[in-house]
Parts: sequence; structure tokens; C-alpha cells
Amino acid sequence: MTASTALLTDRYELTMLDAALHAGTHERESVFEVFGRSLPGSRRYGVFAGVGRLLEAIEQFRFGDAELGWLSENAVVSPEALDYLADYRFGGDIRGYREGELYFPGSPLLVVQGSFAEAVLLETLVLSVLNYDSAVATAAARMVSAAGTRPLAEMGSRRTGEWSAVAAARAAWIAGFAATSNLEAGRRWSVPTMGTAAHAFTLLHDDEEQAFRAQVDRLGPGTTLLVDTFDVPTAVRRAVEVAGTGLGAVRIDSGDLPIVVAETRELLDSLGATNTRITVTNDLDEYGIAILSASPVDSYGVGTSVVTGSGHPAAGMVYKLVAHRDDTGAWVNVAKKSTSKASVAGSKHAFRRLEGDTATAELIRIDRADAREQADAADGERVLHVPLVSRGIADPRWLGAAGTAAAREHHAAVVRELPRDGLRLSQGDPAIPTLYV
Repeated sequence: MTASTALLTDRYELTMLDAALHAGTHERESVFEVFGRSLPGSRRYGVFAGVGRLLEAIEQFRFGDAELGWLSENAVVSPEALDYLADYRFGGDIRGYREGELYFPGSPLLVVQGSFAEAVLLETLVLSVLNYDSAVATAAARMVSAAGTRPLAEMGSRRTGEWSAVAAARAAWIAGFAATSNLEAGRRWSVPTMGTAAHAFTLLHDDEEQAFRAQVDRLGPGTTLLVDTFDVPTAVRRAVEVAGTGLGAVRIDSGDLPIVVAETRELLDSLGATNTRITVTNDLDEYGIAILSASPVDSYGVGTSVVTGSGHPAAGMVYKLVAHRDDTGAWVNVAKKSTSKASVAGSKHAFRRLEGDTATAELIRIDRADAREQADAADGERVLHVPLVSRGIADPRWLGAAGTAAAREHHAAVVRELPRDGLRLSQGDPAIPTLYV
């Protein structure tokens, strides 16, 4: 049986529902919007990720006997609210940016329409998935940009929570990473997996040569041997002696990388292992990768900086009510006016303005109250919203391994639309402006 996601939420989602039930306003048709007021870390673009995971989590947002029993025992909500929750199924509509799409400040990333009760309950779940996955994907995309044509592997599972590790591997792959070390991400989302041996394997054996030989005997000469447990030049020589000049790769996980990599390349070539690749995995981020751009590195492994907050500032997305029907059935646009936390009232549609193949602006139109109405693009514009959920049913195009692969493809296409300055790693203004039209 699939685990419920219903209690992966904040208490106030349920107390709002309870109070709205008592006031008789819970059935008011409402429109909620997900957006970010700024880009994380003053970066120049964001990458929207987590949609496929979110749609599955919404499908699993059910209050079974265990959840209802706990809520009742702890007097979280009234008996009337418990009765409502027992039959809860999200039956509304969701449209939004495709997974893998680029976004900018104010982008209406997700538009959720349904009754207040069914839509407000999703707030925490929506934000917890989208904020984490988008932060990882944004950091990963910058690393991909810095790496150029050299592949990157995500290997940060030991630096975050066990299920966050799976989400991070998926988000990094969508943003252009070539593989992950996380097997659950491979099983669940068909992300390619990689990995050979750690320092513990070398230290287990009587000497380094014995460890190399054991690995090559089992995995073949095309394997990757870790050469920095003791002395790198000595290990490189032993590696070639054991595997031959057809050795697949050596991995370096420490030291002054530009110097060590250059010396290793020279040594490998002198030993005849001219096709042996060099991969580096020493606490890299996009800046460390950029520093190595002139070095003879063939691939990178990235861990901490792609899965934890130290590498990716929080995306800071919020979930705000922007419109609802009143007792007469008329739409009322609403907005928060708090200083520095204001929102923009009304249901929105979003477009990317292009000149040729280059993006020049994010266009946001507030021209319809009903979020279910489809807006058309003008010449030179690309529609950014697609249907994600219709009457409670998720669009299968965005689900599972196939949806994840589609997100990766979409990201690869749209990142090519960025103006050249948009790929700079330094902090600065967004790559394109956001315009309300």
C-alpha cells in the first residue's frame, strides 16, 4: 500500500480548513499561485523542478484510518473537519511551468484552482517539494554550465536525508548531470547510476596493488581506480601495471587539483595510458569546476554542494491566494500587502518573449479571473503554462521515469534560450526582466 503524504504538512493548513468549514467559506472557489520573489543567491535564473514528484505526492494525499486516528487523539481539528478529511481527494485543476523550465522573479510557477478547502491543504506539500528540488536543479544547472561538455555525476547521498538524496539525484539529472551514485533514484526514476570503490576498499587489503587487482579482476580493466589513498603518482603507476594501458579511469579525491590533475595526465600519457580518463571528486562546486576548465579533467563528481543548503540557497517559493469567488459567485482578486512580502492579485498566465532563439523577457498577464481559461501567445512568445492536473487527474506526460526524462530534455532545450550573460556564475541581475503586461 502506498504511504499517505497527508501529514507531511503544517498544522495550520488543517486549522484553516476547520475554521473555514465552521464559517461556511470552505467551498469558495479559489486560485492559489506559487512564485518566488527573487532568485536564490542572486543567481541569474532558476530551474523549476519537482513537478513529477509533486503530482505523485498529491495523488497520495489521503487521510486514512491511521492519520485520522492520530488527528483525533491529539484534538488537532473538530469532528466535522475529520469527516471532511476522511473523504478528501484533490479534485481541482493545476497548471504551471513544465518541469525543467527556467524561471525568474515573479514567475507564476504553479496555479492551483479548486475549493479553498481542497487547495489550501496542499500548500506545505507543494512548497516542500518544489523549493528543495528547484534549489538543487538551479545549483546543478550552474555546475553543468561550468563543466561544458564534461559529464558530472551526483554523489551527495551521504550529505543529506535519505529521501532528499533521491530527490536531489533526480533534480540534478534533470538539470544535466550524467549520472548519480544513488540506487533508489535509478530504480524509481531511471536516472543512470555509477560508482566503483572508496578508500575503505583500498585500506581493507594488505596493500594498494592487491586492492586494485581485486577490483580489476571483478569489474574489468575499464573500471575507475581511486588513486589518492596514499601517494598519487605511485598509485597511478600501480594502477596501470595492474589494469594495463586500457585502464578506464582514475579518480582523484584530494589535493591541489589543478596541479595534481596535470601531473597525473602527464604520468598516464608517459605510461602509454593515453585514453585513461581522469575524474575528480573533491568537494567541488560550480566555482571549483570553473577553475578546472583548463585542466585535463574528463569528468566530475559532485556531492555536498549540490544536495545541501551550503551549495544551493533556498528557492524561497511561496503559495499565495490570489483570487476567489464571493457569495454571489463573482471573482475577487486578492493580494498580500505586507512590506517586502507583497503579492500580485489575480490569476496569471506566463509567456517567454523571444527574439529569434534568444529569450528577452518573462511576460505575465493578469487578464482572466478563472485560472482554467487558456491564454494564447502572441507572435514571438512561448506559452509557459501547461496543464498538470485536470479535475484531480494528473497528466501522465509528467509522471514517472518518462516524465523525468521529458523534463531533462525540456531543460536542455530552454537553457539554450538564455542570453549569453545569463550563464555567468557571478551574482547579478536576472538574465531577463519580468514584465507585467
